[in-house]
Amino acid sequence: MISKTKPRDDKRLVQVFGLLPSEDKKSLLSFAEFLLSRAGTRMDTGEQGPLEPRRIDPKPGETVVAAIKRLSQSYHMLDRGKMLNDTSTLMSAHVLQGRSREVVIVELNALFERCYQDYLEAFRR
Repeated sequence: MISKTKPRDDKRLVQVFGLLPSEDKKSLLSFAEFLLSRAGTRMDTGEQGPLEPRRIDPKPGETVVAAIKRLSQSYHMLDRGKMLNDTSTLMSAHVLQGRSREVVIVELNALFERCYQDYLEAFRR
């Protein structure tokens, strides 16, 4: 649930934002959007439908960490916080239990695709 801010808080936020350098404005907006997604709230951006993944091909010999980064960029619309437990479990299986990176990467791809399908389903509701 999103709480309403006091008018003076809104005004102060706008003032602070106006005084920031361009790069810091981008950082503040990214952080605000992260907080919004963590709260489970979607902002009305005027989109007509769900965002499409940016398919990024894996590099030869890709590591599990690189695969997570690639998939996070490909599926930029997904809330990574909701996926943290599953990605951590797969990473741990590779690092601590010795599961092959190839198998773990295949499972990471499937995890991100499943989460994307859930994302699409949310638009159908």
